[in-house]
Amino acid sequence: MNFAPFPNADSPIKKYLPIILATSIFMQMLDSTILNTSLPSIAKDLQESPLNMQNAIISYVLTLALFMPVSGFLADKFGTKKVFLFSLVLFILGSLFCALSQNLTQLVLARIVQGLGGSLMTPVGRLALIKTYEKNELVKAMNYAIIPALIGPVLGPLVGGYMVDYLSWHWIFLINIPIGLAGIFLSLKFMPDYKSSEISFDLKGFLIFASASLLLSVSLEMLGNARHTTLILLIFTLGFLMIYYYYKHAKKTRNPIFPLNLFKVRTFRVGIIGNLATRLGISSVPLLLPLMVQIAYGESAVVSGWIVAPMALTAMVGKSIVIKILDFFGYRSTLMTNTFIIGILITCLGIPGINTSIYWFIPIISVLGFFNSIQFTAMNTIAIADLRQSHTSSGNSLLAVNQQLALGFGIALGLIILKLLENNSVFIGGDTHQAFRYTFYIVGSLTVLSGVVFRRLHSKDGDNMKSQI
Repeated sequence: MNFAPFPNADSPIKKYLPIILATSIFMQMLDSTILNTSLPSIAKDLQESPLNMQNAIISYVLTLALFMPVSGFLADKFGTKKVFLFSLVLFILGSLFCALSQNLTQLVLARIVQGLGGSLMTPVGRLALIKTYEKNELVKAMNYAIIPALIGPVLGPLVGGYMVDYLSWHWIFLINIPIGLAGIFLSLKFMPDYKSSEISFDLKGFLIFASASLLLSVSLEMLGNARHTTLILLIFTLGFLMIYYYYKHAKKTRNPIFPLNLFKVRTFRVGIIGNLATRLGISSVPLLLPLMVQIAYGESAVVSGWIVAPMALTAMVGKSIVIKILDFFGYRSTLMTNTFIIGILITCLGIPGINTSIYWFIPIISVLGFFNSIQFTAMNTIAIADLRQSHTSSGNSLLAVNQQLALGFGIALGLIILKLLENNSVFIGGDTHQAFRYTFYIVGSLTVLSGVVFRRLHSKDGDNMKSQI
């Protein structure tokens, strides 16, 4: 490595590295939240249905999930600094191509280029952070990196709404360019260049795992089309068979891309499964709520932006006290209780009727943002709490892949439930607003049930992550 594992506490690296990571997360969060509130306007301009625009989101998320496993290998071989800079350049180019898109196909292709940049950007930045800070400093450093990035979800819905209503949707992608250039400037000066002397890449394992991810994602994407039930089941089954094939491959391979002994670490296993289970419900809300406000209530993109924005503001409050909460209650109690509260709040989004003021959603979404921030920090840090130094790269990559797959699956699941309900003339009667309401009831209930995963944690798990202040 080019730097000592833990630079001096007063070093410029420790001072600016969380800001550099925050820049990359900021762009991703800004990009995703801007798109959520802008989809109806983009769909209209591209002559597509708003409910068919999920390809613009899922293509990006799926690209992240497919190529994130390569991030650890590339960082070990070429250095965290070079790979991170390359990812920023790629993300900027993808943003430019998105703004120049003339149809949905071009937009999807441009989002894939963005996804290639994003697949390296955040994992490599977080890997540098993990290698720079001691265990007892890591939660505080990661939390500090995420707080500035939470400005993205605040600005995203608002900026996206105003740009769409008063300029054009193209500007929601162009805004990434100056932010990306600022990230490049900081990275050139302060990004550490960690490398590894032991480099190996499991190409076969990567292709198997990527195939499994792709097949499962495509099957979920197609699930809303009842005409292809047999084909969907076939693709879904093939996806699971590829997962089993990867398991057999990893058992007999010396250095698999994701070592199976990672899952012998109980806290990592629970963190990964919990991330996947709870994010299935949580991930659909930032897309479903703006869609409901615009489609069912007939409000503008600006109004939907103002409705969603408080979610990110309260998330900042949650980030500011999450360390104290985890130190006092512990990870097990925090995650079990927090997941239950989040599930109940999601179901509450389905309570207001069509004649109820849409501003009824603001207190619900505000409280939801607070508990979401606690959930994400707790799940991410418990997953890496007991990993050995040799497993840091692979564990970090798998955690990032898992989060993106959960995001993609969550968006697909929410839209599938919505489409199925909307097409059910007997149960819903063709009432779009009722379809949205029942979707929130189902998604919220699934989130409540997902909290069972965290019962596998012990009361002392995560004690090594407690801050010494």
